[in-house]
Amino acid sequence: MKFAKVIIDQDAKAIDREFEYIIPDDLDLSQGERVNVPFGNRTLQGFVVEIKDTAEYDVKKLKKIISRIDNFAVIKKEMLELMKYMAEHLHLKLASILRLFLPAEMRTGKVKELIVRYVDLAQNYELPSKNAKKQIEIVEYLKANGRTEFSKISNEFGYAALSALEKKGSVVISTQEKKRAVEFDKIEKERNKLTPLQQRAVETISQNKTYLLHGVTGSGKTEVYMNLIDRCLSQNKTALMLVPEISLTPQVLANFKARFGEEVALIHSGLSAGERFDEWRRIFFGEAKVVVGARSAIFSPIENLGIIIIDEEHEQSYVSENNPRYDTHDIAEFRRSYNNCTLVLGSATPSIESYTKALDGEYVLVEMPVRVNGMEMPTIKVIDMMTELRQGNSEIFSVSLLAELDNVVKQKKQAMIFINRRGFASFQRCRDCGYVAKCADCDVSLVYHQAENKLKCHYCGKRYRALDICPSCGSKNIKQGAVGTERVVSELKKFFPEVTIYRMDNDTTSTKNSHRSILSQFRETKPAILVGTQMIAKGHDFEDVILVGIIDADQSLYQADYRSIEKTFQLVTQVSGRAGRSKQQGKVILQTYSPRHYVYRFAQNYDFKGFFQKEANLRKVTNFPPYTKIIRILFQHENENIVAKEIKVCYNKIQELKEKHPDDFVYLDAMKSPLNRIKSQYRYQILMRLKLDNIDEIEKEVYSCIDNNLKSSVFYEINPSSLS
Repeated sequence: MKFAKVIIDQDAKAIDREFEYIIPDDLDLSQGERVNVPFGNRTLQGFVVEIKDTAEYDVKKLKKIISRIDNFAVIKKEMLELMKYMAEHLHLKLASILRLFLPAEMRTGKVKELIVRYVDLAQNYELPSKNAKKQIEIVEYLKANGRTEFSKISNEFGYAALSALEKKGSVVISTQEKKRAVEFDKIEKERNKLTPLQQRAVETISQNKTYLLHGVTGSGKTEVYMNLIDRCLSQNKTALMLVPEISLTPQVLANFKARFGEEVALIHSGLSAGERFDEWRRIFFGEAKVVVGARSAIFSPIENLGIIIIDEEHEQSYVSENNPRYDTHDIAEFRRSYNNCTLVLGSATPSIESYTKALDGEYVLVEMPVRVNGMEMPTIKVIDMMTELRQGNSEIFSVSLLAELDNVVKQKKQAMIFINRRGFASFQRCRDCGYVAKCADCDVSLVYHQAENKLKCHYCGKRYRALDICPSCGSKNIKQGAVGTERVVSELKKFFPEVTIYRMDNDTTSTKNSHRSILSQFRETKPAILVGTQMIAKGHDFEDVILVGIIDADQSLYQADYRSIEKTFQLVTQVSGRAGRSKQQGKVILQTYSPRHYVYRFAQNYDFKGFFQKEANLRKVTNFPPYTKIIRILFQHENENIVAKEIKVCYNKIQELKEKHPDDFVYLDAMKSPLNRIKSQYRYQILMRLKLDNIDEIEKEVYSCIDNNLKSSVFYEINPSSLS
């Protein structure tokens, strides 16, 4: 008799542990399989995480596994080890971790292999009689085209004729799985000869360590990545390449398909359920050797890893802000260690944390300080919008930006306009009484979208009627808030009515292949202007973009976040890097109301090292990461009284811990979250900053202070990307 440890596929604290079951004699189970098990008076799905010869509990009280779900073990050994690591270090529930490893629709049984019927001519087929015209047409078609899908033949020539041929034995009908292929732009790409800097980078990244590849925008990091992957494949190893945005994957996939062909698989949330399932299975069974994808691709079931690459490693999109919460860097470091492979973190603007680790020797620093085409970096002109106002210009665009856009149009070139806010206006407010339209379920103002004439909540997705009259005082004097992408496009059309203007944000890219469609149309249109949020700010390579306009550079500068200045430097540098990537030097017009802020001085000169020095010193003096660790414990419940009481109890326990270790705590407080309510859930948080000396011990003690029997949902975050 054998026994199985099973994790129930239910995201509930009360059953967040392993349960023991008897394996029936006629069921040859292996570790990692999905099974149906009796649980109380229900049948639930679960994951087999261990198989044992002896039971820990009284065998008479154990129940038998009912059946297996798949015909293979869907969770590989590495993923089971990763589950243990994430549960221990990130304090996540076991089932919620395991769900990350499978396509969601596979778990719910909503997607399966696509089995298609095909028609072939039989080897010894008989020619139909002259009167059977449709049968003759089928035979002639199959002679010319070979194997064809049953549905195509049936629809075109009729089911009766096909059935008659089958009865005669003239055609053979069979079934076969058909893979749902991911669409991509087919391009012809010659292998570029490496520059000396690229060659040095490839030769340096040669051991199973973590490397930080710091290369300016346009320095040819992608070609370095491809050469490193080439080397891995020649050693019969596999590769995993991560990009921060779905918008980058069409371009990256096209490049990688041109280089590596059918060995490339794609994983991201924009695929259909069938495509995602088929790509996952191609990876699982070793048919794909190179995986390209966004954050979730880090959990791909790829084996024999030789290299993991995280492009634009500084991007906050690599940190999951929804449950389960994790940082892709941590998962990548675990997989690097488990596979004894190479990890490459690439960026023109590395995070302060990563660059500190490189200087401290924890990472190996590799630098590529010049563009691959030898061109100078784009010139950045800082425009003081307060001066523009004083001179009578109350438009969104400065005089300089309009003049440069006019030059672009005359030269039949392209421009990109960056504003990190979608919609038409960030809010609607009554000028008379001050009423602001807010979401009924979230503690946020509603964004006005002119095209639909609706107010939308960007947190829960609810829609409301736009304001014509103030519901509080009846006034018609309604003011629009800060401009978004939709308003920028509307205003640009007034100045350049003959120019094609594209918009790229979450509203225009919600449908399948919309990213790819917008980018390919923009690439082929000249002159053209692309207006977008941060999804246009990195990775894109358009040789005719000679101008970048940054509408509201200050937007990220004054957020309540210790990383706000760093994020501003990164965004300005990255979006500026989209200009002048071919033969003509690019220009950048940066509009700001704070022109004397030091971040713009460093950005103008592309002085990352100078910026790093100032920012790192500031973090050191004020005791912020990477010199301390922030732990955020977020409590959520629909009843505010419950969440307020429960956070108080836990906070008091941590306060006692602080008194026991006064030198290890820099800061500790409990408060309402800045966004106090999202999706009808009230949110409170405990924030603390801890010194690094005894961090592992203190961290364990902090988590032990959180009661496991709380009614509130509790989430843990380390150095969170947002404190809101």
